[in-house]
Amino acid sequence: MKQIFACRQDAVVLGITGAPGTGKSTLVDQLIGRLRAAGRRIGIVAVDPSSPFSGGAILGDRIRMMRHSIDSEVFIRSMATRGHLGGLAKAAGEAITIFEAAGKDYVLVETVGVGQDEVEVVKLADLILVVLTPGAGDEIQTFKAGIMEIADIFVINKADHPGAEKMQRQLRAMLEMGLSTPDLPAVVQTVATKGKGMDEVMAEIERRMLTRDGPGQEVRRKKLLSWMLKDVMREKIDRLISRDIPASVIDRYVDEIYHRQTDPYTVADELISRLKEKR
Repeated sequence: MKQIFACRQDAVVLGITGAPGTGKSTLVDQLIGRLRAAGRRIGIVAVDPSSPFSGGAILGDRIRMMRHSIDSEVFIRSMATRGHLGGLAKAAGEAITIFEAAGKDYVLVETVGVGQDEVEVVKLADLILVVLTPGAGDEIQTFKAGIMEIADIFVINKADHPGAEKMQRQLRAMLEMGLSTPDLPAVVQTVATKGKGMDEVMAEIERRMLTRDGPGQEVRRKKLLSWMLKDVMREKIDRLISRDIPASVIDRYVDEIYHRQTDPYTVADELISRLKEKR
């Protein structure tokens, strides 16, 4: 990863998030088709939920993108969350770095679709598309601050269903009341299965990337690198703990905490002191 990181070139990273069943994978499939028609090279990170029991995942998002699988300029990397919160696999950031080093122009990150925890996607993406559907109870979730503040574009998919116009009006009203930024998130209606509205989505993506000023984009990129650095540091600390402190010791401490002989904070201090002594 050290060697790969030095070779990377900045790609446009699009985060596609939203509740399960909103049509994220179908929307991604349509985005791939339009980007490829424009000659763009594409990388996709499709994250699926892991079973809490077996640890396995179906990785079904890949099925909806099957028509692009024989295109040499499209690489689809399915990932399982493996218990990682936020709708993203732990290694998603490194996968994006590899795509950038491979010369991809766009990287599409489709999250697992678990709800408001998906604000984590903002750490990795240049633009966030939040996908909603009318009549599915999404309105309340949408109006909560976390989702409202991370979205650059709201996509009301399955807009041929009743309630799409009403949802669009409500969403725009809430955005005008809740956000102070002059450039409010766009709200676009689509029917992804038919390709309807996708031209408007692409035009909005291109407009927003073109209007991003240099200093503002630099600040955003540095923030992403700061998050990435912290994630790498946490991972290395976890490895140190796993390597230098046997599982039997952890189990003994857990037993002591359970019987109220100590507490997690005291134990954490003791374990960190042990690590420092070994250094």
